[in-house]
Amino acid sequence: MDIAVDTITELVLRLKALEVKEGITDPDSGSNPIDDGATDVLTSGTDDATESEVRGLIRGLNDDQRANLLALLYVGRGDYDARDWDGALAFARDRQAAGDGAIKELLHTPNAADLLEEGLDALGVSQDISET
Repeated sequence: MDIAVDTITELVLRLKALEVKEGITDPDSGSNPIDDGATDVLTSGTDDATESEVRGLIRGLNDDQRANLLALLYVGRGDYDARDWDGALAFARDRQAAGDGAIKELLHTPNAADLLEEGLDALGVSQDISET
């Protein structure tokens, strides 16, 4: 794998933070977040920095790293077996070349964080989330 496990772990944590958010449930809320029990922190909106952080992290990767990230997603999702890592990587590179970017794919795949973790498990790679 041509991407650091620490980078994947950071992305997994940010994706999980993004995945727990829901749409605006109290559109008329204009009060102080403390008065609302800070429940708006779990809603996504136009000023949400979490998605921007995910996009920035993925944009900061080189082409090989993004392809590895997508291949890991495909292995975690079961599209490819861990033994066919080269096939998953080739498909990921084709997807990148076709204009289907890693950002779009990761942000539009339900449970992408869990799938990346499952991909790591399938490859026998452990992540240490205690340092992150």
